[in-house]
Amino acid sequence: MWGRAEQQNFRSRVRGTLLGSALGDALGAPLAGLSLHAVHEAHGPAGLTAPAPTHGRRSAVTAATQLTLFTVDGLIRAHVRRDTGAWHPPTDVHRAYRRWAATQHDWGPDERREDNGWLANEEWLYARRAPERACLTGFADDTLATLDTPKNPTARDAAATVRSAPFGLLVGWESALVLQLAVECAVQSHGHPTAYLSAGAFAVIVHGLTRGESLDTALRRALALLAALPGHQPVTDALRRSVAAVTRGTPGPAAVEALIPDGGHGGPGAEDALAVAVYCALVAEDVPHGLRLAVNHGGDSAAVGALCGALLGALHGETALPAAWLAALEGRATLLELADDFALEMTQGPALHGPSVSAPAWLARYPVPTA
Repeated sequence: MWGRAEQQNFRSRVRGTLLGSALGDALGAPLAGLSLHAVHEAHGPAGLTAPAPTHGRRSAVTAATQLTLFTVDGLIRAHVRRDTGAWHPPTDVHRAYRRWAATQHDWGPDERREDNGWLANEEWLYARRAPERACLTGFADDTLATLDTPKNPTARDAAATVRSAPFGLLVGWESALVLQLAVECAVQSHGHPTAYLSAGAFAVIVHGLTRGESLDTALRRALALLAALPGHQPVTDALRRSVAAVTRGTPGPAAVEALIPDGGHGGPGAEDALAVAVYCALVAEDVPHGLRLAVNHGGDSAAVGALCGALLGALHGETALPAAWLAALEGRATLLELADDFALEMTQGPALHGPSVSAPAWLARYPVPTA
């Protein structure tokens, strides 16, 4: 049973995770493809210090936030579908990603699709915001990948990792199962071990933070779980480098760039983006400081910003996020609505649906197939 205080704390961390991720994504998006030198030329010696325009507006989010929203939608539907006697969350999350894929080629919501629910009917999501090619190809059909037969086995960018924060919000699950689910959903688009294991490790860290653990403790658990998995060494090494960097002088762009191979120009993998995000979260004086540090470099600024924002949001809750940045954030109302729905499902699901309870409005929001 969830007490009132526990429910409020959980909702704050869910909101913090999703809003923090979106803030970091939006802050880093204008810096896409820029070297650190180019960042300084465009924004001055301090780099980008506040949200700037991109995609035609200030504080616009990218495909990373879009996919994170659909991850949450899929997880809610997975829990609702248990009532039908079926329980396979990767299937429901993959179906959610297929709904996201429709937003990338349709002009707008298709009202004839009864399975859309409310999220896929949000018109603002029907915009292509620099999605990684592996996501577009991975979610192009209904085929469900497995760890033995992953899609895009050479894809190692951070897109699968960034969308994996919601798995960490499953606080009632064991950490090992959180990692397993994140990995199984990551291989639907990113089949390289460094990509799907980074997604799993990130989810485990968010999981620990959402449960009230320190970042150090959550990180140690992730490393312990990784150690038993084939192909973990690059991810483990990257995370250990991030921890070691904390004691090497004052945090700044130089420390961040040292964690990114070739300053990002060699195409850093998911493990590098995760390492930078963890480092920035570890040394952050507050959320704005951590996010500024996370995006001002030559790597994947939007991905690292989103990862760091999710970590800081899970750690501190929504009230630690900068209000001025939140006020302008694209999709804030949708993010809040979905966050609250997720918290409601996780804490009060039996009161919304079950053998003897039915809330038609809830089932209309999150329709699920019977098989």
